[in-house]
Amino acid sequence: MRPLVRTAALSGYVELCRSLGIDPQSLMQRVGLDTAALAVQDRWISGAAAVQVLELSAAASGHEDFGVLMAEFRRFSNLGPVSLVVREEPDVRSALGLLIRHQHMYNEVLHARLSEDDGLATLKVDLRLGETMETRQATELAVAAFHRILRGFLHPRWQPLSVWFRHPGPADAATHRRAFGPTVEFGREFDGIVFYADDLDAPNATADPLLREYARRYFEAIAVPKDTTVADRVRELIEVLLPSGRCSIEQVARSLGVDRRTVHRHLASSGETFSSLLNATRMHLAEQFVANPRRTLTEISDLLGFSSLSAFSRWFREQFGCSPRSWRTDRSRQQHPGQD
Repeated sequence: MRPLVRTAALSGYVELCRSLGIDPQSLMQRVGLDTAALAVQDRWISGAAAVQVLELSAAASGHEDFGVLMAEFRRFSNLGPVSLVVREEPDVRSALGLLIRHQHMYNEVLHARLSEDDGLATLKVDLRLGETMETRQATELAVAAFHRILRGFLHPRWQPLSVWFRHPGPADAATHRRAFGPTVEFGREFDGIVFYADDLDAPNATADPLLREYARRYFEAIAVPKDTTVADRVRELIEVLLPSGRCSIEQVARSLGVDRRTVHRHLASSGETFSSLLNATRMHLAEQFVANPRRTLTEISDLLGFSSLSAFSRWFREQFGCSPRSWRTDRSRQQHPGQD
């Protein structure tokens, strides 16, 4: 099944389109949507269609910053029922944890994750649509929305250490600098926000402990559990283990606390194998890494767990039909037409 998003994901879309002089209804119709559906925040629509209409709108308006501009219309209420609990969480850490844990309740495309290391917190944002398409505007909208949430808890002028995007920068980054500050960078390794881990412990001054209990009980009564399958967990472990050179079915099974036959059995029941998941994960990461000119092909080979650059190159050609160097050159031409 294709992932869905709540119509609230397009909150402010009609208003922004009109302010930029483009027709929201005609653009939405091109992807099979209707502006009338946006009147009800809790309706579910195609995630792919929502992503596509943002790209079409950016092109029609001539605004590469369309997604960032849309984030300015974001409110806590756009998150749906989970917003009632988030407002009452005691600190930033628990609020973000709740949003990430229940992100499937408001956006099935969004896959955000929070990690901490050496005093830094990294919030990574990934969009998973099950098909290849341009996601620049939706990605910037998601990152900007999280940025606004963090500012809402911390301080209206709070600045992270950096805001990163994998895609190239716009011709004019003024809107991005206004929204994120001077530390926004493009062409980096991931999409997301890096800040001091201490910020996660900042208390929520507006939280009411008694109201929090009421909100939690209400939310738990309506919360839809997310079934994390064995295949999902194996994918996550593969991504973590690949750079170590220890990504094997045995190591994954050990991490899961089972034997390899149990892993094979669970994957088979979902129509997958360890090899198919390993290959799919490598392909997903390879597209990100090779597109980034800052990474050498040797580094990418190591990150993907290959024993040598030649082994990586052979695998890449089998999967993508060309060498990684040629793929990188073609991608650069697509992103920067007319610069040959």
